[in-house]
Amino acid sequence: MAKGYKQMLEEADAMVTSVTAEEMAGKLEDEGIVLVDIRDPRELERDGMIPGARHAPRGMLEFWIDPESPYHKEWFAEGKTYVFYCASGWRSLLAARVGQEMGLDAQSLRGGFGGWKKDGHPTAEKEKRSA
Repeated sequence: MAKGYKQMLEEADAMVTSVTAEEMAGKLEDEGIVLVDIRDPRELERDGMIPGARHAPRGMLEFWIDPESPYHKEWFAEGKTYVFYCASGWRSLLAARVGQEMGLDAQSLRGGFGGWKKDGHPTAEKEKRSA
C-alpha cells in the first residue's frame, strides 16, 4: 500500500533535526546558516518572510540543489546548514528530508512561518520583482 502524507511526515520527523522559532531567532546573524523559505511566491508577497531568508519554491527544490541540474543555485553548494520553512512546518519537514537525501546539512523550522510570527519574531516584506 502507498504511504500517506502522515506516514511520510512521521518518517521525515524521525530523520530531520527541527529547530524552534526561539532557537532560530538567536541564530539569524549566523553566517553558517541559510534560512530557506519554500512557500509559494504569493504566500511570501501576502505574508512576508523571515529577514535574510532565501526563497526556493518547493516545486524547484530538487533542481536548485542538484549541481548537475541546469537550474542549480550556487548558494546551495556553500556547505552551510540549510533551515527550511513553510507556513506550518509540514512542507519544510519533507523538504529538509529531501535536502538531506541530496547531501545538504538540512533542518526544518518547527511550526513554520506561522509559528515564527505567532511568537513575535521579526518579519520582512518580500521584495517585489520589477517588471
